[in-house]
Amino acid sequence: MSLNILIVDDDFINRKLVQALLKNHSELVSQTFEAENGSEALQILRDNPNINLILLDILMPILDGKEFLKIFRSDPANSKTPVIVLSTDDSQRHTVLNLGAEDFLLKPIAEEELIDKIKYWTQTLD
Repeated sequence: MSLNILIVDDDFINRKLVQALLKNHSELVSQTFEAENGSEALQILRDNPNINLILLDILMPILDGKEFLKIFRSDPANSKTPVIVLSTDDSQRHTVLNLGAEDFLLKPIAEEELIDKIKYWTQTLD
């Protein structure tokens, strides 16, 4: 399996940390894309329809994770793309799952847990 993953986080260090974790798994991840907010993420998704999975932060400027999910999930064409929310705010778990996220991971992200979730949510994409 070779995945194209979009990392959406306004924090540069968080994006680089997730990039580094994913680079350790080149057998799983072929390409990563980065966005600083939900608006930029929507543009990247329009330009790259081959993205298989989204790792999404909630608290971001311009368009936050919850608003991104509402817009992204409003298009039936996006129903098969898994979204895993990465956040420090556990109180948002229920909200984002109701908005269409598949899963929720609490930051700081544990590499093994992240990779297990990615494998789980993309196993049917083969």
